[in-house]
Amino acid sequence: MRRSEAAVSQLVSPLTYSAAIEFMLAGRREMSALQSLSITEMLQRGAIEDVDVLRLKSALHADYVICADEAESLITLNETCQQQHRSWPSFYVDTLADYFVAQLEPEGYLTVEKAKRLTDRIAPQGIIARRTDFDLLVRVIDKARWSPVSLTRLALQQVKLAITEGKGPLRVGATQEPGTIRESDVEQIRRILYAHGGDRPIAITRAEADELFDINEAIADPEANAAWTDLYVKAVTNVVMAVSGHAAPTREEALRRDAWLMEAKGELSPLALLSAMVSSSLEAVRPTYREQSSEERALARLEQQRVEIITNEEIEPLEAGWLSERIGRDGRLSPNEAALVAYLERETPHIHPALQATVARLAHAA
Repeated sequence: MRRSEAAVSQLVSPLTYSAAIEFMLAGRREMSALQSLSITEMLQRGAIEDVDVLRLKSALHADYVICADEAESLITLNETCQQQHRSWPSFYVDTLADYFVAQLEPEGYLTVEKAKRLTDRIAPQGIIARRTDFDLLVRVIDKARWSPVSLTRLALQQVKLAITEGKGPLRVGATQEPGTIRESDVEQIRRILYAHGGDRPIAITRAEADELFDINEAIADPEANAAWTDLYVKAVTNVVMAVSGHAAPTREEALRRDAWLMEAKGELSPLALLSAMVSSSLEAVRPTYREQSSEERALARLEQQRVEIITNEEIEPLEAGWLSERIGRDGRLSPNEAALVAYLERETPHIHPALQATVARLAHAA
């Protein structure tokens, strides 16, 4: 074993060491933009310094155009070097997001194959280890015109892991009781949902809604976070209205957090919060939903088919039967679910008949 390789073996874990050696071998084969940089030195010291980032930016000419070997090299540096200058995360996320979305074909879109190429590296077992890779995943979803829903689901699962087990990229270096949802968790969920929706009027998908239901069921104290109650009720209402044949507004319109709520800081109970929401944000949002014509529904189906063809992933349909089973499926209503049902009860003239029956049953049980 050569001296540089021996030094690397002492600084990285056995799992990472093989990747680091493969990185160096790949570097000897093709490292056009990065060949003048001491990548091996960074691996040996296990640190990425400010000067390293500046040299990387200079080598890439600030246009973020890289080849496959260089993308692999950056990922290897990120997972191997535990000490990272604060300028590294933004460079890493920007460079690789541009590579996966804009440089790999089809340009501007994420297919299942492209998504798998990314997730195989940053989440091989469905769990992301590093915050930089979590931010990369969300940036890729946000940057792509269309992306597989499974990619968004993976991002939401990282938030769910933080809440249910106190683990994952959002809990690195922190201790948190399982079942706890933070304000930052709520904003990460909002960020992910916004990223997948972009500026298009697209409803919350079944895959996303399933994760939101799971997260809500996992919260030990559902009265502890007014921001979550607000987001949860708005997101599920979005699904209900879509199932009921209404055109959805953009997600930013449907899920936006009102300024007054930022001052509540979890002091309101879900039912008290609902009362405030009904008189302000939800009442303002409801008129943005309108019943679709048969032509609009046909066009929406064609658009979904086009997305499925581009991403090569079938989208699970939103169904009233599935949604009826998910709301209050454990036979009892949590405070957040009670807040949801109380709001939907006001909207029963506008929702699917099967959901009307579910809401009436749950409201009576409450």
